[in-house]
Formats: sequence, structure tokens, C-alpha cells
Amino acid sequence: AEIAAERSALLERTADADRARDEAADGRAAAETRLDELGRDLRAREARLAENREERVRREAAVEQRNEALAAVAGRCEERIGCRPENALEVAGIADGEALPSRDDARNRLERLERERDNIGPINLRAEQEAQELDDRIREMETERDDLVAAIGKLRRGISELNREGRGRLLAAFDDVDRNFRDVFTRLVAGGRAHLKLTDSEDPLEAGLEVYASPPGKRLQTMSLLSGGEQALAALALLFAVFLTNPAPICVLDEVDAPLDDSNVDRFCVLLEDLADRLDTRFVLVTHHRLTMARMDRLYGVTMAEPGVSQLVSVDLQTADRIRDAA
Repeated sequence: AEIAAERSALLERTADADRARDEAADGRAAAETRLDELGRDLRAREARLAENREERVRREAAVEQRNEALAAVAGRCEERIGCRPENALEVAGIADGEALPSRDDARNRLERLERERDNIGPINLRAEQEAQELDDRIREMETERDDLVAAIGKLRRGISELNREGRGRLLAAFDDVDRNFRDVFTRLVAGGRAHLKLTDSEDPLEAGLEVYASPPGKRLQTMSLLSGGEQALAALALLFAVFLTNPAPICVLDEVDAPLDDSNVDRFCVLLEDLADRLDTRFVLVTHHRLTMARMDRLYGVTMAEPGVSQLVSVDLQTADRIRDAA
């Protein structure tokens, strides 16, 4: 039994050894095949290396020939146009990356420049003296320019001062006119309120003027939204507000009462009488309104007593009132 067991174990070991031998034989065959392939690849690489060496030798010879040709071209360029090839683009005014002109265009330009150089003629022996004269002239012009710059700065400072003073005076006058406008408008419309406002700019010298008015019973709105009579009253109030700020010896009003009704005409006449008493001003009114004419001190008119014959007529209403009262 022991012998049989040992025999069986030996048979299994023999079978394992046979399998290992077969696998080793297969590995050896595969290694030999790989060795043959690597040998062929090595021979091919050696052949390419030899070819590359020959190509390198040929290219080195070509590079040397081209370097000699470039050196010859550089010498001709420096001899003919006075610059190295690496500076040719800068001399020609061609930026890096810009497309090069065609050969014919470059040749034509070169010929043109050579003709222009030849046409310059001989050397100017007075060039240094002329350059000195030009330098003196340039320095003189620079001095004049500095004087002009200083004058411009002084003028700008003067303008700034004038603008500053003008803004102050304008704002002061605007406040006076606005205050007078509020008072006069209230008297003309028997109530209401109004005011002036600068618009469209923070600079008073460049701002526009908007008139806001609110007759009795209406909301505050711009002058353009008022009726015709209300616009006339607002315009009269603004006119008298400016006039009160800077009175004049004489004031002529032409048909200012035409769009007004009788009550507004009465208030206008009362205001006018008050201004005449307060100011040393003579008011001349051109009017066709009977109420206005009845409230004036003197009337002047043109009548045609006979056909084709005009005659100036004047009536002193104050004298007429005194005569009437005396009678």
C-alpha cells in the first residue's frame, strides 16, 4: 500500500514535470521568436541611423552653403542700402507680422528711393548753420508758445472769476426777481402762488428758466399748461418782477391787456398805478381797452375828422377830473 501511494505520488509529480517542461518549451519558442523580431528591428534601425547620418551630412553641407550665400547677400545689402538684413524691415517701415510687399513693388520702391537720393544733389555745406538758425527759431517759437500758454491760463482764470461773479450776481438777481414775481403774480390774480426755477443744469449760467404758477383754485403747473389769460398774467408778473429789480425811466407796454377780462384789467391797472407811485418811471400803454384808458392820466389817439386827414388828439384826464370836480 505504501509503495502504491508513493508510486501514485511519483506519477503526479512526473505529470507536473512534463507540463512544466512543455510550458518552458513554449516560453523558449516565444522568446526565440521575440529575439528574431528584435534582431530584425535592430537591423532596420541601424539602417535608418546610417541613412540619417548621411542626410545630416548633406544638410550640414547645405546649411553651410546657405550661410555663405546669406553672408554674401548681407554684404551686398550693407554695401548698397547701408543696413544689415535684420534691420531691413525697420528701415523699410514694415511692422513685425505685416505682410511683405511683392518683389516687383520692392524693386520699384528701391529704384524710386535711389532716384530721390540722386536728385538730392551735392552736400549742403551750410546745413549746420541753417540747422542752428532753425534751432534758434524753434527756441523763439517755444518762448512765444510759453507766453501764449501763460496768457491762456491767465485768461481762463479771469473767465473763471467772471463766471463765479456772474453766477453770484445771477443767483442774487434771480432771487430778487423770484421774490418780486411771487408778489406781483399774487396781486394780479388775486391770490394763488407762483415761483421761478432754474432747470436743465446745475450751473446757473447754462440753466434754463421754468415758470410755475397756480391761479386760485388750480394746482401748481408750468406756464405752458395755463390758459391764454393766465399765461398773459404770468408773463406780466414776470415782466414787472424784472422791471422792479432794475427799474427804467420809461416802460412801454403794447396791448398787454388784450387777453385779459375786466376784473383782471382792473387789477392790472391798480398794480400799474402802484408801480407808478413807487418808481420814478413813466408807463406808456398802447391799448384799445376802455377800462385801461379810463384809468390812465393822459390819453393820446389818432382820429380822422375828415376823410384822408389824420389828427393827433390828447386828453389830460387828471386835468379833466379837476375841472369836473370844480364844476
